[in-house]
Amino acid sequence: MTPLITPDDLAALDYVTVLDIRSRLGGPPGIELYREGHIPGAVYCDLDRDLASAPGAGGRHPMPDTEAFQAAMRRLGVSGHHPVVVYDDTGSTIAARGWWLLRYFGHEDVRVLDGGLRAWIESGRELSKEDHHNEEDDFTARPGGMPMLDADEAVELAGRGVLLDARSAERYRGEVEPIDPVAGHVPGAVSAPTTENVGPDAKFLPAGELRARFTALGVADGVPTGAYCGSGVTAAHEVLALELAGLPAALYVGSWSNWVADPSRPVETG
Repeated sequence: MTPLITPDDLAALDYVTVLDIRSRLGGPPGIELYREGHIPGAVYCDLDRDLASAPGAGGRHPMPDTEAFQAAMRRLGVSGHHPVVVYDDTGSTIAARGWWLLRYFGHEDVRVLDGGLRAWIESGRELSKEDHHNEEDDFTARPGGMPMLDADEAVELAGRGVLLDARSAERYRGEVEPIDPVAGHVPGAVSAPTTENVGPDAKFLPAGELRARFTALGVADGVPTGAYCGSGVTAAHEVLALELAGLPAALYVGSWSNWVADPSRPVETG
């Protein structure tokens, strides 16, 4: 089953939970974007509250506790017996975090709306401005469904496989760092900006093109592969793109914001 879904296929589903996972660094709050117009029947899922634990040494968007994630998904109406579709309006860079977490915690049918809200609108469908709330449902979180890395595992993987840095090339090189206190990248990591996974229509590139892109970066069948970004959000998009290409990869959830929280960890630039 493909991790992506089209607006037509979403509209044809009878029993589905749709999560609007829009977010803006620095605002406005995602809930305001949701209230300006969303897919009818979608509920708002908050990146900071529902898809991460409190920021700290673990990073800006650390892994949520199993119990907290389960409670959040049940509150949003997620069931283990019905599909879940996630979307945003930024090329699926935020929605992919919801996709990855649901997969990690054992949901077997979760998909990303390819092209996000833009694709829905361009398909000729209407939006709703009414807050929608689902009844609480029965999702049970069972961790371990997707491979995950901590800091030590990430740098070790960079030495024996391929660790992809999903941030912009400028941040990878250490030329700019608008968010975290230290600029640069994990030693041995390879620059692979998430923005290159999608086309101008905000949809993922075809699987063959994605595979060619990652192959050129050293990823191949049987080569251990991982991905990180600033806080483990857009790197989930990289993992999703790799899955579309038929190349499984692990996610370093803490990512750069976790890496630089320990001043003893080495940093490369250039």
